[in-house]
Amino acid sequence: MTRRATTSGLAPLLVLAMTVAVVAASCGGSAGTTSGTGPAPTTPTPQRSDVVAIVASVDLYTGAPQRVAIGLVTNDNRLVSYGTADLAFEYLGPPGQPGEPQPGPSAAATFIPTYGTETADADRPRITLPSEARGVYEASGVTFDRAGIWQVRVTVDVEGRGPTTALAALQVGEEPALPAPGDPAPRTENLTLGSKGVPEAAIDSRAVTEGEIPDPELHRTTIAEAIREGRPALVVFATPVYCVSQFCGPVTEMVQDLARRYADRAAFIHVEIWKDYEAQELNEAAVEWLQMPDGNLTEPWLFLIGPDGKIVDRWSSLWSEDEVARALEALPGR
Repeated sequence: MTRRATTSGLAPLLVLAMTVAVVAASCGGSAGTTSGTGPAPTTPTPQRSDVVAIVASVDLYTGAPQRVAIGLVTNDNRLVSYGTADLAFEYLGPPGQPGEPQPGPSAAATFIPTYGTETADADRPRITLPSEARGVYEASGVTFDRAGIWQVRVTVDVEGRGPTTALAALQVGEEPALPAPGDPAPRTENLTLGSKGVPEAAIDSRAVTEGEIPDPELHRTTIAEAIREGRPALVVFATPVYCVSQFCGPVTEMVQDLARRYADRAAFIHVEIWKDYEAQELNEAAVEWLQMPDGNLTEPWLFLIGPDGKIVDRWSSLWSEDEVARALEALPGR
C-alpha cells in the first residue's frame, strides 16, 4: 500500500532550521525525507519580529486538556531554545471564515529538547544553532472549547534580544482524528523480529545504516499480543533514518532507554513507518494508527496503552523523558 507521509505537522521553515548542520548521530542515520502536503496554515509574525512560531502539535481537538508544542525559528534559520515561553490562545472562527480574535486559554510552555541535548546552564531562552539544540516549547493542560482556527501568541524573553512576540495559527477539530486517551487501542499485529519474509529495514530503518536492528528489545512483541496479555505497552511510531524533523531517532533512543529502566512496567514497542522507503510503501501498522483523514501520516508519535487495552496518554512530535517516566511509574508493576 502506497500512501503519503509527512512529519508531525512541522512547517517547512522549522524543518529547514532543524535539519541544518545536523550530525548523523542525531537521527540514527543518514538524513532522508518524507513527502506530504504540509502542515496547517500559519499566521505571519509582525514585521518587527525576527522570530517565527511554528505549531508542532498534531490532531488537536475540543473538550480535553492537551499538550501544545511550538517551535521558534529566527528569520536566519536559527532556533530559540531553552527556558520558558508564554502562550496566549485566541479563537479566530471556522475555517475560511476568520473573525475578530476572541480570547481563549493561556499557558506557560517549557522547552523540551531532543533526547541527549546538553541542558546545563540553559535556564533562559537564547538563540542556538540546530547542531547545538533542537526542540519545542510545550504547554500542558490546554483545553479548546470550540473547533476551528485558533491563533497562538508566543511571548519569549530572548537573551540579548529581550521580549519577543510571534504568532501562529492552529486548527482544532471537534474530535480527535487519531487514537486518543480513553479510546480502545487498535489490536495491531506490527512487524517484529519474528516476522517472516520482510526486510530488517521494515522493522527498524536503522538496519539500513547499521547493518542490523539496534534495539531488539523494542521489536519482540506486537501491540495485539500485549493487549491480549493485559500488559501495558509504550509504543513509539517513528522512522529514525528518514524522518525530516530529525526528532525520530532521538525519541526512539529515549524509548529504548526507558525500556531498560522500566521493563517490569510495560511492553516497549517501536513501529517503523516505512515497509519500503524507496517504493514509498508504508507499514500497515503505521497506517492503522496514524493516517489522517486527508490521507497524510504524521510522525513521530508515542502512545501509552493501559492494562485494559485503552489508551492512557499520547505524545506527538517531541516529549519529555521525565514526563513519560512518571506515566510509567504510575502503572502497576508486574
